Amino acid sequence: MTTVPVDRRAARELARRRKARRGTLIAVVSSVVVLGGLAAIVLTSSGWPAVKSTFFSWSAFKTSFPDILKAFWIDVKLFIAVEAVVLVLGLVIALVRTTRAPALFPLRLLSTLWVDILRGVPTILVVYLIGFGIPALQLSGLPTDPVVLGGIALAMSYSAYVAEVYRAGIHSVHPSQRAAALAVGLTQTQAMRRVVLPQAVRRVLAPLLNDFISLQKDVALVSVLGPLEAFRVAQINAAENFNYTPLIAAALLYLAVTVPLARMLDRMQARSRDVTSGTVPL
Repeated sequence: MTTVPVDRRAARELARRRKARRGTLIAVVSSVVVLGGLAAIVLTSSGWPAVKSTFFSWSAFKTSFPDILKAFWIDVKLFIAVEAVVLVLGLVIALVRTTRAPALFPLRLLSTLWVDILRGVPTILVVYLIGFGIPALQLSGLPTDPVVLGGIALAMSYSAYVAEVYRAGIHSVHPSQRAAALAVGLTQTQAMRRVVLPQAVRRVLAPLLNDFISLQKDVALVSVLGPLEAFRVAQINAAENFNYTPLIAAALLYLAVTVPLARMLDRMQARSRDVTSGTVPL
């Protein structure tokens, strides 16, 4: 009596494995054909030798890479500092925009203007305006270090985007959650901090990480203010001998950070889909 169900399960499992192997084989073959075709087109083109010597010179790579790697630590430290500020500042702006207290209307108005303006102005323009505008005021106590000014500009710009991500997460929590928290005796502040925010932040982790991948790339924009970070050093090395391989070296360093973050984002999104569909427990 138990043999037939077992045999059926084994047959289904065997069919599933065969289908998975067939799919993997098709994916491998199609990838080899497409990528091999693209590689053949590039490598057999008449201009490939010139492109290879200009963009993929091994000697130029070895010569410039140590200086670019050393300068890249400025990007990493700036990214970490700006990210910490953006997480806090974006949350504060989102909380101000979601409050309905009449006394906080001026703050809501200011936060709305902050988001609208900084989301509407390109980040590089914000870097220019802050980086050159603040020193032009010649006020004592204001920072003049271009790295600090660039970090301030990036924090201002990205806080507007992150605030909207937080706000979307807060609005995605059903009002009954807040009502239930108030019903058991929590205050409005306690309900927000202990009930609404934990759910909201968990729901927007993937969009937040996506913004920080963009932030890691945009850190290079501070080079317009003069700091010798990775992109700026790569530009200087490329200008010395008109070989653009140092720019490729800088690009590889940025990829070394952004690609793992992108894969982490993919895993988080896949897990979120599985949780939503009930495939895996929360």
